[in-house]
Amino acid sequence: MTNRYVAPKGRGTYRRISEALRAAAPGDVIVVSAGEYAEQLRLDRSVAIVAEPGQGGAVALVGVPGEPAVVAEGLECSLRGLVIRAAGDDGGTPAVGVAPGAGLMLDDCTVVGGRIHARGNEGGGQGTDLTGYGVTTLMLRGTRIEKGRLAALHLSGRVRAKVEDSVIDTIDGIGVVLSGNAFLEASRLRLNTTSGYGFRLRGSSRLEATDGVIRQTGMAGVLLEDSSSATLTDVRIDRPGGPGIHAAGTAKVTLTDCRVRNSRASGLVVQDQAGLTASDCIVGDAGANALLASDSAMATLTDSRFDRSVYSAVHLTGTSVVRLTDCLVREGAEHGVHATASSRIELTRCGIADVGLTGLSIVEGAAAEAVDCRVSGGGTGLHLESSVATGVRGTSVSGTAGTGIELAGAGLATLDAVRVSASKAAGIVIGTGAAADVAGSTIEECGGSGLVVWSGASPAVRALRVASVAKNGIYLAEKAAGTYSDCDVTGTKYPALHLSKTSAPVFQHLRIRDCVEAVGQEDGANPTFEDCTVDGVPMNAPAPALAAAANVPGVVPTPTAGLDESMPPDDETLEDVLAELDEQVGLDRVKRDVQSMVKLMQTVRMRQEAGLPAPPLSRHLVFAGNPGTGKTTVARLYGRVLKALGLLRKGHLVEVDRTALVGEYVGHTGPKTTAAVNQALGGVLFIDEAYSLAPVGIGNDFGAEAIATLVKLMEDHREDLVVIVAGYVGDMSRFIGSNPGLSSRFTRTLMFEDYTAAELVAIVEHQAGGHQYEVTTDARTALSDLFERMPRGEGFGNGRSARQIFQAMTERQAHRLSELTAPTPEQLVALEAADLPETV
Repeated sequence: MTNRYVAPKGRGTYRRISEALRAAAPGDVIVVSAGEYAEQLRLDRSVAIVAEPGQGGAVALVGVPGEPAVVAEGLECSLRGLVIRAAGDDGGTPAVGVAPGAGLMLDDCTVVGGRIHARGNEGGGQGTDLTGYGVTTLMLRGTRIEKGRLAALHLSGRVRAKVEDSVIDTIDGIGVVLSGNAFLEASRLRLNTTSGYGFRLRGSSRLEATDGVIRQTGMAGVLLEDSSSATLTDVRIDRPGGPGIHAAGTAKVTLTDCRVRNSRASGLVVQDQAGLTASDCIVGDAGANALLASDSAMATLTDSRFDRSVYSAVHLTGTSVVRLTDCLVREGAEHGVHATASSRIELTRCGIADVGLTGLSIVEGAAAEAVDCRVSGGGTGLHLESSVATGVRGTSVSGTAGTGIELAGAGLATLDAVRVSASKAAGIVIGTGAAADVAGSTIEECGGSGLVVWSGASPAVRALRVASVAKNGIYLAEKAAGTYSDCDVTGTKYPALHLSKTSAPVFQHLRIRDCVEAVGQEDGANPTFEDCTVDGVPMNAPAPALAAAANVPGVVPTPTAGLDESMPPDDETLEDVLAELDEQVGLDRVKRDVQSMVKLMQTVRMRQEAGLPAPPLSRHLVFAGNPGTGKTTVARLYGRVLKALGLLRKGHLVEVDRTALVGEYVGHTGPKTTAAVNQALGGVLFIDEAYSLAPVGIGNDFGAEAIATLVKLMEDHREDLVVIVAGYVGDMSRFIGSNPGLSSRFTRTLMFEDYTAAELVAIVEHQAGGHQYEVTTDARTALSDLFERMPRGEGFGNGRSARQIFQAMTERQAHRLSELTAPTPEQLVALEAADLPETV
């Protein structure tokens, strides 16, 4: 081995590197002094070119236009400590090229303005075998590739590459491209700022990445196509311009301990026949779904979490199959899990908390199995409306703002050992004609009736326990039937059973205890009671009808009455509602606007009562503002205001989004929109993120049909319907301008401003008071400082952020108090400055 020295002047034997190359024998080392060398190097033998250490300057190699600066053709070539600059032409010429069968190592080098392209032999019957002679090899260690175009690193054909401790930065194109049989093993690779994909895999290429970062790509963080595969471990993907991971074709991707955050589109996308396996992963703040599975794709995730998705956290369509085990969904804007078409979802020991709409939504022909899951908060807990069988076992639903569980499909829905508690409306509702089997389940402390069975439904109910609900224990609508065996109903505020006319249930071994009344029965009801008791006393009613209700202990006929779990109280006054509005934190501008509208509406009523014509008055509203600013709460109060004024029959709120109005095929959108409007008649239809009905740049979208249908129905029911559309300020202006019928009907906009720091502190204190905590003076000051410093970008959640910080404070307080032997009652309720999260 011979050292050959190159220097632009002085003691070097050679003045140009290419001169030293021509003289070098295999195994020689070419030592280059600091300076700039404008030439092309062709490494046709195994040589090493190294920058001379201790020279106080860089060795810069500048290529010639139209040619790579370096072409490696030898088996074992290496470059160390060099700066390699492409010539800057627009033809996309690589800065460094590696010929088929060659080998090149770059150690502590910088490549500027061009890519590294390693080519391998295509085909040749070698399959994925990348060992032995004829395989192109590439090694990057401590190397930086920056300011290139088209790609930073391109591996095509039979190439085996390894990258360690390297950086790819500011690329006008794709970060890394793999095609053919190429294989890349990347450790501690940092990829920042590309206009295209971070990684793109095609053919049967393979990627193994460990401890890496992919940040701010213009498109997907990682795109897999064809039969490519990737294994990512401890990789962080942040702010991709498309999905974090997108697998298509028959591609396979395995994720372990990965994080995907702030994706502009869905976090994880699996389509075609692709497959995804993930464990210990987090997908947060996705701009669409956290996980989207379509076509015939399959996804299996374990011990993973989906936080704050803009759309449904997990969305299935086509015939896709998703299996979730020990996973958690938190605070999504829409559904927690939404399965459509002929897809299948399997959940085991999963949690869904505080989503905007439904925790688990199964519709169309989708199948679902949920075992030992937990659903808390949000709108509706479970909505099962499938034409095929669904099953839920050992699962709890608690604290929902609406119904706990809704069963509405023709396919048999089986609930086994399910617990519903503290829902603000009914516990379980079995819809018209739905097929249901309920066994060994519990409904307790709900704000509506326990079990509601609508017309035409005939469920099989066994060993159901209903306790301490605010209305009836079991409510049967007209023409409802079914068999109810070994059930217990205790502590209801209304009659334990409500039996509407023409209902025909069969009760066997029913036990009623401590209820206001046992049975409220309408004329024409035809129930059968077999071995039933009220407070331990047998019900001696003649079968099949309770014709002689007076002879039965606790049986009281009741007049016909409808059931609407979401209706405001009949005795609620305008002053009650306005006082509740005034109690809301902040919203000063909105409160003034509502007060002004109330006065206008009162004047309209007085003119009408005096026989004078009413001035023009549009009750439809636009709510414009960022998420978490109280739009849904005010919409609910607005409906109650209109009812208190006598301008709406019911005043209830029906909250929908694009998915509830827009179908997936021709002829589906109109009926869906009509159904939503019909449900809202007499009250308020609240359309969240209404701008999504008119997406930018998509002309042929079913959203336009939904808008046209909505405009017509608003006119048809103008005296019996109020519509509120909500979303971001700029987006709502565009939405209203998308259809002339919208602009003529929505003439008033209420602006929901972001909460101030003081208002956010007040929200935290309100949350604390509701859970029997107290915020100390020091904590209040620290909270104010925290909210003042909190970034107000796209991820800022306003009131939601305040609630999250309160939750974090309680968790940190619990951890702090666990170190005390015997905390005092004062310490147990005090939230201190030390309990604030360190980062938000």
